[in-house]
Amino acid sequence: MTAWSVVVPTIGRPSLADLLADLAAQPNQPARVIVVNDRPAEAPPVANFPGALVVPARGRGPAAARNLGWRRADTDWVVFLDDDVRLPSDWSALLLRHLESAAPRIGGVQARIDVPEPAGRRPTDWERSTAGLRTARWATADMAYRTTALEQVHGFDERFPRAYREDADLARRVRDAGWQLVRGERRIVHPVRPAGFWTSVRVQKGNADDSLLRAIYGPNWRTLTECGPGRLPLHLSTVAAAAGLLTKHRRIAAVLWAAQYAEFATRRILPGPRTAPEIARMLVTSAVIPFVAVGNRIAGWWRHPNSEAWPGPVRAVLFDRDGTLVHDVPYNGDPARVRLVDGAAHAVERLRRAGLRIGVVTNQSGVGRGLLTVGQMTDVNTRVDELLGRLDTWQVCPHAPEDQCQCRKPRGGLIRQAARQLGVPPHQIVVIGDIGADVSAARSAGARAILVPNAQTRAEEIVSAPARALDLAAAVDWVLGAR
Repeated sequence: MTAWSVVVPTIGRPSLADLLADLAAQPNQPARVIVVNDRPAEAPPVANFPGALVVPARGRGPAAARNLGWRRADTDWVVFLDDDVRLPSDWSALLLRHLESAAPRIGGVQARIDVPEPAGRRPTDWERSTAGLRTARWATADMAYRTTALEQVHGFDERFPRAYREDADLARRVRDAGWQLVRGERRIVHPVRPAGFWTSVRVQKGNADDSLLRAIYGPNWRTLTECGPGRLPLHLSTVAAAAGLLTKHRRIAAVLWAAQYAEFATRRILPGPRTAPEIARMLVTSAVIPFVAVGNRIAGWWRHPNSEAWPGPVRAVLFDRDGTLVHDVPYNGDPARVRLVDGAAHAVERLRRAGLRIGVVTNQSGVGRGLLTVGQMTDVNTRVDELLGRLDTWQVCPHAPEDQCQCRKPRGGLIRQAARQLGVPPHQIVVIGDIGADVSAARSAGARAILVPNAQTRAEEIVSAPARALDLAAAVDWVLGAR
């Protein structure tokens, strides 16, 4: 049977409990349910749920939260769900049918999204906006992806700070990598969230994310990402007309602005319920939205003038020490016993000449076990520096496995510490190691990984590695090719 996991990023909405109850009632159960708590660190934690793994994201945004989730899944498929959707009783049966029948090059299967209609009246502007999910392409309200496809494109672009456009960008990159995306027959219900008076104004922040997509894909970005037409040209015209009020042509500008404002407000009012509160909201927000939309687009242009597709170029390489750079001598505290692996010095020098930052991330549990001292460990590391040339960062975990620290590989703490010291984001770092713990640590931190097997590497670690190289020279070729 196909193995699948569910990843749910959340900011603690009460609807999460209903979703997890729906999931628990399904006839087919996922291998893992991973709830990624994206509330800020100072906010109250999201409650634990029976059978669910709760992972903290600390307010990094839904793209980063989903990446944290799928990297913990360890299954063939990952299903992303929003925390406010509801699942019909046949959802998992249809999902499993979709996944098991998917052709090898199908990388993702989307659900069909039902948005309830309001009873006894026409929908409000916000309800009509939410109803657009019914025809949205590749929306992660319910989208299943092959883990291999996610690994190939390095998951979601974490530069997207909100739940907007990050799913369209992922879908584009997955298809560019040669995978197919299809829509299945399973369905979910996506209720309309409550909206305040200024909700339609606040969502204009998404124009900054549109700027990022344009920077990545060029002026044809809407077609490439299947995002559909936008209204920015009309908003620009409205703002320009308003600016004309400050010139000698203020009368003409006033007429133009009034005409464009009236068209926008009328287009939003006529399809709606036309109640007094809704009309008032449309009249006020229609005057404000063009300015907020244009302001956010300009802010996005400023932040993303020349962005490349995620994850961008490799800027740093972190090596495991024992078994990768030097021959493994268990619990070695003697610098005289340090011997470089064949090709290690040349590999490091090639990376250095290419302008990459270079470091080491290593577990040294011998310190925690009392088998060597910190001074002996430091002497050995100093000898490695002498043989290779001074490296840019050394990150060492001295703890024993039973200490349950956050730095010991396969956790990603060492890599995150190295990233902070180097000033390089984890997604632009490659970790080169010889065992599965090195690959898992890279995945946990959001870095890329290359496995260089040796006699101690287990067969299953070789098979599951996202990238493999016969030796350090081939690994460096891979790194330089990824630049």
